[in-house]
Amino acid sequence: MFTKTRAYDKLLKLDKRIRGVAGGTSASKTISILLWLIDYCQTHDNEVVSVVSETFPHLKRGAMRDFLNIMETHGYFRSKDWNKSDSVYQFGSTILEFFSVKEYSEKVKGARRDILFINEANNIPFESFNQLEVRTKKLIWLDWNPVSEFWFYTDVLNNPKMDVDFITLTYKDNEALDKNIVKSLEARKDNKQWWRVYGLGLLGEVEGRIYTDWAIVDEVTHNARLWRYGLDFGYTNDPTAIVAIYEYDGGYILDEICYQKGMSNKEIADLLKNHKKALVIADSSEPKSIDEIKSYGITMIPSRKGKDSVNNGIQYVQQQRISMTKNSLNLIKEYRNYLWMEDRDGKIINEPNDILNHAMDAIRYAIANGRKVEWKPNNPGGVKQYFENIPA
Repeated sequence: MFTKTRAYDKLLKLDKRIRGVAGGTSASKTISILLWLIDYCQTHDNEVVSVVSETFPHLKRGAMRDFLNIMETHGYFRSKDWNKSDSVYQFGSTILEFFSVKEYSEKVKGARRDILFINEANNIPFESFNQLEVRTKKLIWLDWNPVSEFWFYTDVLNNPKMDVDFITLTYKDNEALDKNIVKSLEARKDNKQWWRVYGLGLLGEVEGRIYTDWAIVDEVTHNARLWRYGLDFGYTNDPTAIVAIYEYDGGYILDEICYQKGMSNKEIADLLKNHKKALVIADSSEPKSIDEIKSYGITMIPSRKGKDSVNNGIQYVQQQRISMTKNSLNLIKEYRNYLWMEDRDGKIINEPNDILNHAMDAIRYAIANGRKVEWKPNNPGGVKQYFENIPA
């Protein structure tokens, strides 16, 4: 029998339109959602329930097989009600259908439904989610193993226009789990990355990430000292990123000030004027922009670039103890997805990807390239010291 576990009880407490369920292995995520869907189909008339995944083979090996096992084990299954060719089960006047976003793209953009379940949602493109979401009348279930950040965390969870619940389940929420499986899981605790995702159900570290072990804090503590700002220029295709760097207890607290496309140099200067005064270290590839912003009264100097400056700067930044404020959403997204490049064989090489790196570059300019500067307002000597002490 498929028992209704603590995981199922936790699902019953969710009441928002979009219900995200992250969790580790054997946490009963998918089974619990399918049990909920079967109960729903048995007690509602004239409705359509869709179970969706990345590919049809993935559905057959996963959610569809689990659904059929539950139906047969509980004595609910009637072969006459199962249309195998269309992957549709008929609960009286209500149907439950299975389809994938790849093989059945017309269903993604076509038919409407009452209830939606996206299994392993982290494998589905955000555009597919959007198309499915706007065509779902009532509510949406999502589940996934939190291997790395994806669109749910960045575009859905904190979106004020969406009505969202989010819970994390672990194997401990599945009291029906065989004791031998529990022992097998807990024997892997020493594999920290695996255990974090599949044991504890927490958001994992992407393989090949450049920075790790940065903390997220609620806010900049009151006795932290604003040290300087890092600035990476953008305009049409890339955002201008500005990060405030605070010194605190032998480390740094980072606070996102700006992450916006289409900003003129005057707008950048006006934004900086509305924040506490401190030295700004900017991308040296735009000397005209730096000169213009300085003409508006902002104290700004270029970062220094040279042979191995990027990798040496990354190494220096990673050696620091760093925290980020929880409201620095773009900074946090970049931190989690700032990766080393891979060669054709999939091996990591010592060169950062040139994507999702705008705030990361701004931080490196401020902390690594400008670490020799001890600038204070009305003390221009710091600028001279910067050029004298940092080798090209």
